Amino acid sequence: MKSPRRTTLCCMIIVIYFSQATPNLNLESIVHPLILREHELAGKEPLRQKRAVASSRVAAEEYTVDVEISFENASFLEPIKTYLNSLSFPIQGNSTDQATTTILSIEVTTVCRPTGNEIWCSCETGYRWPQERCLHNLTCQEHDGFPAGHRCSCLKGLPPKGPFCQLQGDVTLRMSVRLNVGFQQDLKNSSSALYRSYKTDLETAFWKGYSILPGFKLVTVTGFRPGSVVVTYEVKTTTPSPELMRKANDQVMRNLNQTYKMDYNSFQVVTSNETKFTIVPEIIFEGDTVTLMCETEVLSSNVSWHHVERHSDLQNNSRFSVYTFVLNNMTSISRLTIYNITQGDAGEYICKLTLDIFEYESRKKMDVTPIRILATEEMKVTCDNNPVSLNCCSEINVNWSTIEWKQQGKINIPGNPETDTDSGCSRYTLKADGRQCPSSLGGVRVTYVCEFISEHGARGSKSIEVTFTSVANLTITRDPISVSEGQNFSIKCISDVSNYDEVYWNTSAGIKIYPKFYTTKRYADGAESVLTVNTVTREWNGTYHCIFRYKNSYSVATKDVTVYPLPLEPNIMVDPLEATIPCNGSHHFKCCIEENEDYKVTFQMDSLSFLAEKEVNGKQVCYKYNFMASSVSWCPKKLNIFCHFTNAANNSVQSPSMKLNLVPGENIMCQDPIIGVGEPGKVIQKLCQFSSVPSSPGSPTGGIVTYKCVGSRWKVKKNDCISAPINSLLQLAKALIKSPYQDAKLPTYLKDLSVSTGKVKHEVSSFPGSLGAIINILDLLSTVPTQVNSEMMTHVLSTVNTILSKPVLSTWKVVQQQQTNQSSQLLDSVERFSRALRPEDSTVLSINQTNVQMRSMVIKPGHPKAYKQSFVFSDSDLWGNVAIENCQLGNLQRDSSIVTVAFPTLKTILAQDVPGKNFANSLVMTTTVSHNITLPFSISMTFKNINPSGAVPRCVFWNFDLANHTGGWDSSGCYVNKVDEDSVSCICDHLTSFSILMSPDSPYPGSLLEILLDIISYIGLCFSILSLAACLVVEAVVWKSVTKNRTSYMRHICIVNIAASLLVADSWFIVAAAIHNHYHPLNKTACVAATFFIHFFYLSVFFWMLTLGLMLFYRLVFILHDASKSIQKTIAFSLGYGCPLVISVITVGATQPQEVYTRKNACWLNWEDTKALLAFVIPALIIVVVNMTIMIVVISKILRPSIGDKPSKQEKSSLFQISKSIGVLTPLLGLTWGFGLATVFQGSNAVFHIIFTLLNAFQGLFILLFGCLWDQKVQEALLKKFSLSRWSSQHSKSTSLGSSTPVFSMSSPISRRFNNLFGKTGTYNVSTPETTSSSLENTSSAYSLLN
Repeated sequence: MKSPRRTTLCCMIIVIYFSQATPNLNLESIVHPLILREHELAGKEPLRQKRAVASSRVAAEEYTVDVEISFENASFLEPIKTYLNSLSFPIQGNSTDQATTTILSIEVTTVCRPTGNEIWCSCETGYRWPQERCLHNLTCQEHDGFPAGHRCSCLKGLPPKGPFCQLQGDVTLRMSVRLNVGFQQDLKNSSSALYRSYKTDLETAFWKGYSILPGFKLVTVTGFRPGSVVVTYEVKTTTPSPELMRKANDQVMRNLNQTYKMDYNSFQVVTSNETKFTIVPEIIFEGDTVTLMCETEVLSSNVSWHHVERHSDLQNNSRFSVYTFVLNNMTSISRLTIYNITQGDAGEYICKLTLDIFEYESRKKMDVTPIRILATEEMKVTCDNNPVSLNCCSEINVNWSTIEWKQQGKINIPGNPETDTDSGCSRYTLKADGRQCPSSLGGVRVTYVCEFISEHGARGSKSIEVTFTSVANLTITRDPISVSEGQNFSIKCISDVSNYDEVYWNTSAGIKIYPKFYTTKRYADGAESVLTVNTVTREWNGTYHCIFRYKNSYSVATKDVTVYPLPLEPNIMVDPLEATIPCNGSHHFKCCIEENEDYKVTFQMDSLSFLAEKEVNGKQVCYKYNFMASSVSWCPKKLNIFCHFTNAANNSVQSPSMKLNLVPGENIMCQDPIIGVGEPGKVIQKLCQFSSVPSSPGSPTGGIVTYKCVGSRWKVKKNDCISAPINSLLQLAKALIKSPYQDAKLPTYLKDLSVSTGKVKHEVSSFPGSLGAIINILDLLSTVPTQVNSEMMTHVLSTVNTILSKPVLSTWKVVQQQQTNQSSQLLDSVERFSRALRPEDSTVLSINQTNVQMRSMVIKPGHPKAYKQSFVFSDSDLWGNVAIENCQLGNLQRDSSIVTVAFPTLKTILAQDVPGKNFANSLVMTTTVSHNITLPFSISMTFKNINPSGAVPRCVFWNFDLANHTGGWDSSGCYVNKVDEDSVSCICDHLTSFSILMSPDSPYPGSLLEILLDIISYIGLCFSILSLAACLVVEAVVWKSVTKNRTSYMRHICIVNIAASLLVADSWFIVAAAIHNHYHPLNKTACVAATFFIHFFYLSVFFWMLTLGLMLFYRLVFILHDASKSIQKTIAFSLGYGCPLVISVITVGATQPQEVYTRKNACWLNWEDTKALLAFVIPALIIVVVNMTIMIVVISKILRPSIGDKPSKQEKSSLFQISKSIGVLTPLLGLTWGFGLATVFQGSNAVFHIIFTLLNAFQGLFILLFGCLWDQKVQEALLKKFSLSRWSSQHSKSTSLGSSTPVFSMSSPISRRFNNLFGKTGTYNVSTPETTSSSLENTSSAYSLLN
């Protein structure tokens, strides 16, 4: 290109063509050096429209050529531009064999003009300098031809190698203008005629006006909104200058009908693709300092920032800073800085630059994330100098500026931080030794904080609580421990720190000691564990380790225990247990043990001591002494002889005593070399192994045999001998429960017991002693395990199956005759094994034997299935089911085991509830849960019903606490749910051994007695309700006639409330009968409500009767005191309804939370479980006694005449009437409830049930007769009311004073004495007390609720 100093004018033209070969151009001489740029076009829309008509030959390539043309004369430019504009494209070029060229377009892009001493190069319309040229070249001064705000349309000097001015991209201008006309709603409807009319007219005007804009494409009206009418529209063009836009707006105004009243000053333009919007940093954390920056080539300092979600413009303050400036006089930059950003600052931000009518807007959404640090919040560290790492990791991995660690606490234990930038994690490694956390500071907490700091100032931290505990220093009992067998010892192990995970003891061989032998306590500054052995055996000889474990750190203290052999007293077998020796005779005494040790043995008799002679017989060693009666001077006499065993440690043990009777010898009749001698009738006991009972060699027989001297021979009275194999197992069992390794030995022992019991079935069925020994073995072993596996449980049930077989039942009868509790003991042992059962693999375990079956299930997490198990014993023709609903199981601890064991023959073995009265007659099923159950708990069972005709089934459980802890059947918490011909369904609220008990005395549902009681109840209720209703009607009719004075008024108030209360109570009684079906309530809530109201209203009857009696007592005794009617009514209603309400509420509140308020078989107060019935019985009986007392006091008061007076015939007649009322109702009440109380007790006669039902059902009739119609004034009022005849009325008035005159009228001599005392004149009617009874107890299903 020529130097600008020599050039008058130059221009750049762009030539676009396509060719199938490399172009070979031959331009005219006016074209100076070419700069050829060969590239494939990127698709600018004006050029693509022209290219579309070009040839579509295959493999044609498009080229853009920048051509620089220099002119000596500036006037050449316009003709060239005119010529180029007149060309019609495409232009077909010359065709050769190598190429065909077609020109698509030729446009002038850049024009350089001399200005002073400089050359200014500007872009033609629609073209702009690229950004990189604007940054590296000096720009010209602004002139009107530039687009709005742009400073980069003119450069000083033409770039030597390009690029030159380039085609501008299209922009969409969002514009609006206001029409000063009224807004109509049709303008909101795009399909309305008005809308279409406005749109057509406005778009026509807009097309004519904006077509002068460079690069104009189209204009579209987008809508109308109120205020007056605001037209929104879009114009697609290149960015125009403000001057050109104003001209276009003028054209619009001129082309639009004036009726639209367009406001010229309301034009607004918004463009959104002229601004570069950036946010730093990209990932924003809470607490960061964030910079939002807008950059645009439009030069203006009028920039605003807006937060969309808060609907607020952002101004400079403590947290927001806005700074706007112009860079290099060609770029406007606005920077918004947000300090310590929060999540509330998140959202969309708008950057808006305003120039003239133009608004350049850019939007961007910003998210703010909290710093989340992942770390273990709590750790325990033992000060054992081992490295421990604390780890913190950020949830979002960024290039963190710094990660810092800090600590707070009483002790300072620093560490070494390590940061991994790739993973965003930091590790802090600690090493703590005993000097840094001494034992006195064991358990001190130190808080370590890891803090992540971002490059922009955000901080996030996480606290880790580290508990430092020192290694325990243990102190153990110092004194050496040396004991003999049978003695006790304890070892105390003290730790100076209180933090530990486990404490246990083991032997030098590493075998753990069974936990029941030691206890551990934790204190504030330490802990201690004490190993206690009450009865030492030789197995305890050795070295013991006390071990405190905390995580992987162990503290151990060691102690040696020396155990010297010494027989245990129960293991010393003496013979004889009792002996009779003539004064001139002799006898051999011996003490035997199952070991051969070097003991010093002496026989002790009173103050005499004799050395024993040792005799070894296989494994048994016996020490003998031949006692000569002639060696002592006393005879006859009773003596006790003992063996004393002394070992090497000089410890001794005394054998069981041997009783010696020295007798003259004249009466000795029975003589036997083994048993000894004795007088007739003498009974002695002898160990079976020293008796004539045969025993196996090497395995002595156990137990005791009892002999009696009959005539001249000894006869066996009782044989409790134990077979040798069983006796051997019994001795092993006694040794096992004293062993430190008993839990490890138990599985093998249970297997041996099962095998041995099966082998000696005959001995078990023949000898009660062997049976009792096996029961004792099971009882001893059931206290050992904390966990029992399925194999162990199988061995236990195999043993139980043998001793419950039918051949052994006769032996059980012998055991029962001895009145022992071994059957209850066996059941208790099985339950203990069941509670300890933990199946290993399966959730369901089933074990079936002929005489015992077991089912178990493990409760797994989630939704457990209902527990439903069935048992069938075909040999015994018995079956049963047990079920626990899943809602009950959901309350149990996870991994709990439910175990049910069923016994078909145990029913004949367990003791009867009442001999000859109640007896178990079904399966016995025991259900246990390994963990505590949550109350309330419900279990349902079904038994085969083989009860005799007429007996009532009762659901019972075996209560081990009854009969002085020997056990018995109890029905508490169980009730019969349903009875069919062949089954009885029971529901209980606890778990143990269940069965059904037959009670022949109770009325069976459907029996003749039950039907009779129902008939009496329902007929009586009908009479009672009708009578009470009639009573209330009569009182309403005669009320004004009989309540003319205060006393009569209060008397009838009481009668009305008595009748009303009894009427309501009877109605609730009918409701209670309807919602119960003999066995269980149909609706428990309704049953509770019925019981409450029956209780309340029946009590109200009694308390209103008490009010009646007290009122009479008050009028006759406190004659000088006269309370007002309102006070009397207040007291009466408080007593009549207040007291019953308090008693009823307290009763239901104290018993209903435990669901023992009502009975299981009736809607009435519970008797069996809580004795809640006493809340009715006691107040009722007290009121009866009080009313009887009041009657006696009142009669004595009336009979005591004033001075100088004697009772007249009228007074005696009045007295008779009062006594008659009180004397009839009050005893009737007491009698009714007396019969009711008799029905409470089991075994009561059916006559009591019938009499009580009769008296109780007809109470309403008694109230009508004796409380209402018996009143003379009521009779007179009724006669007057219904006007039978005037004569009858007059006749009533003329009757004798003894019958017709009110008892205390002024005409009565006895009443005059009372009225003088009252100090008043007139007629006073003191009514007699009506004390009726409303007893509720009855065994009838309809009316009686007592069983």
